[in-house]
Amino acid sequence: LLLDLSLLLPCCRAKEIKTKLGTLLQKPDSTIDFIIPYPEKPEKPPKAQKPSPEEVLQWRDSLEKLLQNPYGLASFRSFLRSEFSEENAEFWVACEDYKKTKSPVKMAEKAKKIYEEFIQTEAPKEVNIDHFTKAVTMKNLVDPSPTSFDMAQKRIFALMEKDSLPRFVRSGFYHELIK
Repeated sequence: LLLDLSLLLPCCRAKEIKTKLGTLLQKPDSTIDFIIPYPEKPEKPPKAQKPSPEEVLQWRDSLEKLLQNPYGLASFRSFLRSEFSEENAEFWVACEDYKKTKSPVKMAEKAKKIYEEFIQTEAPKEVNIDHFTKAVTMKNLVDPSPTSFDMAQKRIFALMEKDSLPRFVRSGFYHELIK
């Protein structure tokens, strides 16, 4: 009865929809759980923090500057959401938040959540990392530390820098910011 939605939608969305359809079919009385994950309106960064066109132009050559700017990060995430590929930016943000965690208990909780959401096979927002990086990350999670996700985060950063940033710079999202 389940359709092969991977033919209709990018794989990350197809997984979400399959999961929700499976849940719906198991609980026929509960249609509240079934929400089609269409992208919402792009989040609008706060007007007061809008960067100057000169600053926006610097983002072409520096993903790091883009991600460090709240307005830039919000714009980049909106762009990625429009392409159904926001999991990389979400993973990067989750890793940055994780590194700031001081409590070992909270760190272990966050590490488990990041692993389940982004790293494990068939995760809802699985990021594209090689087998070796995944294995190193899993080994690091035996005893979580602020550097547990560093290798995976660096791989995803490089992927965004090589692939997503050039597409963002060519997009209408970016050109609107330069105006």
